[in-house]
Amino acid sequence: MEQVIILGSASAVPTRDQENTHLLILTGKRIILVDCPGNPIVRITESGIDPQTVTDIILTHFHPDHVSGFASFLMGLWLLGRKQGMSVYGLEPTIQRARQMMDMYEWSNWPNFYPVEFVVIPAEPLAQVLVDDTVRVLASPVEHLIPTCGLRVEFLNGGSAMAYSCDTEPSQMVVQLARGVDVLIHEATGRSLGHTSPEQAGEIAQQAGAKALYLIHYPPQVEDTNRLVAEASKMFSGPVSLAKDFDRIQIK
Repeated sequence: MEQVIILGSASAVPTRDQENTHLLILTGKRIILVDCPGNPIVRITESGIDPQTVTDIILTHFHPDHVSGFASFLMGLWLLGRKQGMSVYGLEPTIQRARQMMDMYEWSNWPNFYPVEFVVIPAEPLAQVLVDDTVRVLASPVEHLIPTCGLRVEFLNGGSAMAYSCDTEPSQMVVQLARGVDVLIHEATGRSLGHTSPEQAGEIAQQAGAKALYLIHYPPQVEDTNRLVAEASKMFSGPVSLAKDFDRIQIK
């Protein structure tokens, strides 16, 4: 089943009911976790997925609201008895810091730990992250405060695709990643350094020819969330939705 589960949709400051932004991508053969804030084991379990079935982790960048739960996630799976290996993907600075985080916890001394493979994503447009006979994942650098990548996920059996901007200012890299996708999930923190407003996200979706737009990574303190959708709809002619925690988005 080709779908995305929104595990969290908040920008940097979460609330009790709205966790920092992270996603699960279900491809048929793989379950890919995109970013690791908070305690992913709790959110994945609450979504109805066994955390042990996660096959891959993609870390989009090394800000705390995207990686703070990385070490505890790996440790939790180990304590639950995981034996299967895990692949972790990210840009070189992200992978370097993820390794340093684990070294700080002296994970080399954790007995019988399952294999973890760290894979560096080249900092170039449409770099291949992973591929099998059901899915291909591509990444491009986007425009945030530190090295960050956005993603394009192509589901090979059904011919559908989705894209995720991650944290970024309006970027032509995202337009390229999202060209003709069925779903674009785009951040909507607000017009500021390293971030995008809902209206700007709508403009990116329109330029890319995306079929549907979901806004994510928006401040949960916003009282009138309908306003965010309305602002994006000014620039995008397709359907606009607000991503919410535990939403399941079918990719058609």
